Amino acid sequence: MAAWHAGRVTELQEWLTLSQAGELLNVSPNRVRQFIREGQLVGIRRDREQQVPAAFIDDSGIVKGLPGTITLLRDAGYSDEEVLAWLTTADDSLPGTPIQALRENRGTEVKRRAQAAGF
Repeated sequence: MAAWHAGRVTELQEWLTLSQAGELLNVSPNRVRQFIREGQLVGIRRDREQQVPAAFIDDSGIVKGLPGTITLLRDAGYSDEEVLAWLTTADDSLPGTPIQALRENRGTEVKRRAQAAGF
């Protein structure tokens, strides 16, 4: 498993508070918190409150394939910050970042790499 620098993750993308994410998902902030606990989303504390990357939510809700990818990475022993870093770090073999590939409906490629990341 790679060592990720947590500070780098917080600078990588646009972030949403749980209230903002809830508005986009049409649910309460408490439900967003539950999504994080259940592994459907990943968030970290930034500016004294839990936030999620805006890229993890699209017009249809939580990006398709994201919950399964999060589960694969967590099962491989990745922390939430490592999951965030993995999803937002460019991979030349995709090309782009895993979250971009998921947003472009290329989830099979991403899941294959997530499974390999645990070994």
